[in-house]
Amino acid sequence: MSWAALSAFSPDLPLGVAYSGGADSTALLWACMKRWPGQVHAVHVHHGLQQAADLFEAHCRAQCAAWQVPLVVRRVDARHAAGQSPEDAARLARYAVLADVAHSEWAGLGVKDMALAQHADDQVETLLLALSRGAGLPGLAAMPAEWTRDGLRWHRPFLKVPGAALREGLRAAGVTWVEDPSNQDLRYTRNRIRAWMLPELQTVFPQFRTTFARSAAHAAQAQTLLDDLAEIDLHSVGAEAGAAQGASFPALNLKALQALSRQRQSNLLRHWLRQQHQTMANTAQLHELLSQVAACRTRGHQIDLKVGQGRIVRMAGLLTFTPYGFDCS
Repeated sequence: MSWAALSAFSPDLPLGVAYSGGADSTALLWACMKRWPGQVHAVHVHHGLQQAADLFEAHCRAQCAAWQVPLVVRRVDARHAAGQSPEDAARLARYAVLADVAHSEWAGLGVKDMALAQHADDQVETLLLALSRGAGLPGLAAMPAEWTRDGLRWHRPFLKVPGAALREGLRAAGVTWVEDPSNQDLRYTRNRIRAWMLPELQTVFPQFRTTFARSAAHAAQAQTLLDDLAEIDLHSVGAEAGAAQGASFPALNLKALQALSRQRQSNLLRHWLRQQHQTMANTAQLHELLSQVAACRTRGHQIDLKVGQGRIVRMAGLLTFTPYGFDCS
């Protein structure tokens, strides 16, 4: 099972593996350790969000010692802020730790690739959640199998493997794992999808994991084209910050923006906010912003709107973004 899934997985070595102690990450670490003995390093993130977290850490330490896999354990404060979901807070904290471990504790090893254990069921759940929110192409693209961020290449080699197959493989190999009690908590939407929806989908659409993944891949391809178009528009509409900052466009030329179609304005604004300012506009905010841009035809017309984690303001002939908490004095 895991061997077949990893046959097309060819990261640079040595390889980092995110290891929680659960079945999925255990299958990933076990398979990678078997395929590349002596070339795999594990990192365990202790979120401190539940009493069982100490047991997870102890299990991971014992397993890695038995397998002779070097392990780094990091503890983080993953409590969520107001308006942020606990899942998002934990995910952001986890990615930050994984990148930091690679750049600090593994700096001398040359680890440039990190493997994560999300599988086909996780991909389906992500797509269904995106549909429930009325997401656009970025959401419908679900989780990428590979991407680059924070100076690392990230991989999800199990995205085509059902979660049940990973557990079957571990049982056949006599490998143990720990069960996260929160995975049975039906207050979480993902758990309800897993417990109630996936079995029904299996009955009605037996190939749903494959076909859903295909749809997500089509959405990802379309989004790539939109990103390419947004980059072209950004270089014609964006106001550069200066050569010292490279290709940085903190502001947009209002007249040049207005010359684009509304659809291209929308695509560019989303891309600009995400890439240049690391924030996202919701649908209502974006529609209001587009309306204000269309109406802004006189020198006295002002724009000052809450968008994402800050405000977009007109300053002379430019649209600028100021994040909350930024002191411009």
